[in-house]
Amino acid sequence: MSAAATAVTAAAPRQGALATLRRGLRTMPEFRRGLPATFALALVATAGRVVVPIAVQQVIDRGLLAPGGPDLGLVRTLVLVCAVVVLVTGVAVYRMNVRLFRTTETALAGLRSRAFRHVHDLSVLHQQGERRGSLVSRVTSDVDQLSTFMQWGGVIGVVSLGQLVVATVVMSVYSWQLTLLVIACFVPLAVAVRWFARRLQVAYGIVRERVGDVLAAVSESVVGASTVRAYGIRERTAARLDRAIGRHYRAQVDAQKVTAAVFVSGELVAALANAAVVVVGVLLGLAGEVSAGTLVAFLFLVTLFVAPVQTATEVLNEGQNAVAGFRRVLDVLDTEPDVRDPAATGAARELPPGPLGVRLEHVTFRYAPGARAALDDVDLALAPERSYAVVGETGSGKTTFAKLVTRLMDPTGGRVLLGSDRAGWVPLTEVAFASLRHRVGMVPQDGFLFDATVADNVRYGRPDLTDEQVAAAFEELGLGDWVRGLADGVATSVGQRGESMSAGERQLVAIARAHVAAPDLLVLDEATSAVDPATERRLTHALERLTEGRTTLTIAHRLSTAERADEVLVVDAGRVVQRGTHGELVDVVGPYARLHASWRRSSAGTPDRVG
Repeated sequence: MSAAATAVTAAAPRQGALATLRRGLRTMPEFRRGLPATFALALVATAGRVVVPIAVQQVIDRGLLAPGGPDLGLVRTLVLVCAVVVLVTGVAVYRMNVRLFRTTETALAGLRSRAFRHVHDLSVLHQQGERRGSLVSRVTSDVDQLSTFMQWGGVIGVVSLGQLVVATVVMSVYSWQLTLLVIACFVPLAVAVRWFARRLQVAYGIVRERVGDVLAAVSESVVGASTVRAYGIRERTAARLDRAIGRHYRAQVDAQKVTAAVFVSGELVAALANAAVVVVGVLLGLAGEVSAGTLVAFLFLVTLFVAPVQTATEVLNEGQNAVAGFRRVLDVLDTEPDVRDPAATGAARELPPGPLGVRLEHVTFRYAPGARAALDDVDLALAPERSYAVVGETGSGKTTFAKLVTRLMDPTGGRVLLGSDRAGWVPLTEVAFASLRHRVGMVPQDGFLFDATVADNVRYGRPDLTDEQVAAAFEELGLGDWVRGLADGVATSVGQRGESMSAGERQLVAIARAHVAAPDLLVLDEATSAVDPATERRLTHALERLTEGRTTLTIAHRLSTAERADEVLVVDAGRVVQRGTHGELVDVVGPYARLHASWRRSSAGTPDRVG
């Protein structure tokens, strides 16, 4: 995990549930806008619930036990009034639920979208430091847990709070002595709940982490299924998944033990309160302090008072689980992106028009503080409309070079600029992402394809293209015969992650995607390193057409690419140690000559890779 993520995650448990909720509500303006009307409906629903106890008291004391005999007219009137109030209460509860569900889903959809966008705002370095299952669980299951609580627990919480307050007020009107007795019964529980809440907060924080562990283990085993089968490690993989599930099981059991203790405590106190009210109420009735109707109504009111306290244990349980999930989602939103779009501050600049060159001014990059520099004080300029090959041993800093030029990461020292001497140079940190992604393209080593058709994947480079225009793009690259040979042409489905195609075929689609995007600066990160020789020839031909007339930076292991480049940059231990044409460098004693000689010796019998 990256340093930023670790810092945020470590800080999260120090915040209490209320602080987390306040922080979370600030990120959900849609939810705040819907609350006033929902609370108004909850007030109506709560007021309706206390009408029945009041009516019961009036029916007994003034109707059935009236001094002149039973007043059946009053009884009928009170029953009719109760029926109307119950009907109004039912409508209010229905409307409150509908509003709360709609408001909650709208707010959580917004939260999920913001979290998803923020994940993509984080740098590649940060994303690589996080487990994929953990990031996915924060945007999916953690938000789902919030949805469950806010729709179920939110309804109960809103109604119960109002019911508790109104019941207490009415009980106080009937008998302040019995009211104090009920409150006294629940004081110890109120004190204990604070302790239980802290325990549940910790327990469900662990549960949500274990959910991420399970998702990570499952996703890795599914994505790596071919490797699992190839190496016969099903048992080891299953054991790893079992351990993750076992840790999740134990975390859930530990949390439920605390939940059970809370629930039992609530039931015990509720029974004690009911028994105490009956005993003391009868004594007060014998003393003439309360009437029969008042005592019966009070018992109804005690039920209304106790019910929220009993359900509060369930709300507390689900609430702490939801808060733990909420905290994980907020941790993502609170993580500051390592690479920021200057357009967000209104200070962004566009890349200058015309061909783009590259300048690195004393650029240094470390993947972690104190680590060895992946690039160390690199200072060079690459002219526009020329092709460059960056070569070197594995771990020399070639891929880091590509990521910095495309601003997938920012240097820890120095700066990267794009432009030209004629149009001017602009630091990458000041370039709007929209301008950067439009003018700078990248074809990675393993071209990622989405689960869609060939045409849909190419359209990621230019969304407005028709299928005919996509097919024409393949023709321009000399790949028309290949795409026509697919089952459905450009309408052929590539499968999840493009697994219905070979590595070389995925690269062909990725090259077509870069071609339609028409960038002025093209970065090829080992774009031909994972394909067979026949496919490489097809790719090479397509790349020649793709790179014609634009600045090209190729990160390559195959030195056949370096032979064709206008200029070669040799990287060793994070530094550019040689620069020149292939012809100039191959005859000079140095790293490039050694790499080229090694490649020539190995190319006859093994793939022509040098690092």
